[in-house]
Amino acid sequence: MVNRAFITLALFASPMLVQAEKLAVVDMGEVFEQLPQREQISNSLKAEFGDRVAEVQKMQEEMRSMVEMQQRDGALMSDTQKTELVRKMESLKSEFQLKGKALDEDMRRRQGEEQNKLLVKVQKVINTIAGKENYDMVFQRGAVIFVKPNADISSKVVEALSKGQ
Repeated sequence: MVNRAFITLALFASPMLVQAEKLAVVDMGEVFEQLPQREQISNSLKAEFGDRVAEVQKMQEEMRSMVEMQQRDGALMSDTQKTELVRKMESLKSEFQLKGKALDEDMRRRQGEEQNKLLVKVQKVINTIAGKENYDMVFQRGAVIFVKPNADISSKVVEALSKGQ
C-alpha cells in the first residue's frame, strides 16, 4: 500500500519537475536596500514633510523648556502661575500628540505609496529579465532554502533599475 502511494506520487511529481527547468531567485530585501531610488524617495519625503516635522520638533522643545522652568522656578512661582504653566503644558502636550500622530500616519501612508510604486518597477524589471533569460520561475529568496549563486538575479535587477529601466 505504501509503495503504491509512493509510486503514484512520484509519477505525478516527475512531470512538474521536468517542466520547471530554469529557476531564479531574487532577494527583494537586498534589491530595495541597494536601489538608488530609495535615497531619492527619502529626500522627496523629507522635503514634503519637512515643515511639519520642524513644527512638531519645535513643540517638543517648547514642552521641554516648560518642564525645565517648572523644575527650576516651581518653588518661586505662585499657585496661579503654577496652574497656568501646567495648563499650558497640558494643552501643548495634547496638540503635540495630535499633530505628531497625524504626521506619523501621513508619512507612513506616503512612504507606503512610494514603496508600492517602486515595487511595481521592480516587478516589471524582474519580468523583463525572466523573459529575456528564459526563466520558468522566479522565487523570492526567503522562500528558498538553498540556491546556487548564479541563479540569484538580484544584482541584475538592481543594475537594471539603476540604469533607469
